[in-house]
Amino acid sequence: MTWEWDETLFAGAAEHYERGRLPYAPGLVPLLAQELSADGRGRLLDVGCGPGTVIVPLAPLFHEAVGIDPDPGMLRAAERRAAAAGVARRVRWARLRAEELPAGLGLFDTVVFAQSFHWTDRARVARTVRAMLRPGGTLVHLADLKGERRTAGGAPYPAVPHESITALVKEYLGPVRRAGRGLLPQGTPGGEARILAEAGFLDPERRVVPGGAVLERTADDVVAWTFSHSFAAPHLFGARLDSFEAELRGLLAEVSPTGCFAERAPSTEVFIWRNSGPV
Repeated sequence: MTWEWDETLFAGAAEHYERGRLPYAPGLVPLLAQELSADGRGRLLDVGCGPGTVIVPLAPLFHEAVGIDPDPGMLRAAERRAAAAGVARRVRWARLRAEELPAGLGLFDTVVFAQSFHWTDRARVARTVRAMLRPGGTLVHLADLKGERRTAGGAPYPAVPHESITALVKEYLGPVRRAGRGLLPQGTPGGEARILAEAGFLDPERRVVPGGAVLERTADDVVAWTFSHSFAAPHLFGARLDSFEAELRGLLAEVSPTGCFAERAPSTEVFIWRNSGPV
C-alpha cells in the first residue's frame, strides 16, 4: 500500500520542534545571501515552513516572504518566532499543502524546501513551483548532510543515545516507521535530482555549510527532539504517551545521571536549482 499524506503527520510536534531540533549550520544564511544575490527586494516562498526555522532568518534578505504549512500548530509557532525576531511585517503565512499551490500567491524569486520536499507529490509540486518562479529564479533544497560522522569526542558529557531511543520507539509503535496514520516501510523517498531535472530545472549547484560545533543538550531537549519527528509524534502513542515518556526519561537518566548530553551539530547540504526559463 502506498503511503499517503494525512493531516496528523506532525500533529502535536510543533511545541517540541524549536527546542528539540538541532540548528542548521550557522553559515547558512550568509551563504544563501551570496548565492542568491539577495538584496532585500525579491520574494521568498518556504514550502513546508514548519515553525519558521528557515524563513524567519532569511526574511530580511527579501522584500516579502511567504511561509506555507498544512499544520496549524507549526504556523502558530512560526508566527511567534517571526514576531520575536522583529520580521513579522515581512512575512505572511498560509495554511496550505504544497499540492494546493499556486493558490494565487503570485511569482517568486526563490522557493525553499527545508527537509520537506519528500513529504509532497514531488513531480507535481516541482512542476508547479517552477511555474511560480520568475525567469532565473531558484529552488533551494536544504537538508542535514547525510553520512556525516558526528561523534562528540572529548566532550564533558555522554552522547545522545540515538540507537536506544529508536529501539524504544519501536517497542511502542512497532518495527515499521510510522508517519501520520500510515507507515513508511522503505523510509522517505529519494531521487529528488531526477524529479527536479525532469521538471525543467538546470543542474544544481551543491554547497555544504559546515556544522561541527559541540552542543550541550539536556534531557528535556532530547525528549523534545524525539517528539518533534513524524515517526514519534505525540499522538501516535495514544494512551501510552506518559508511559513512553517516563521510560524515555529513565533511559536518558541511566546514560547521563546529570541529565546533560553532548551532540555535534550537523553540516547543512544545500542544492540550488535554477529555473531554466518560461514554463
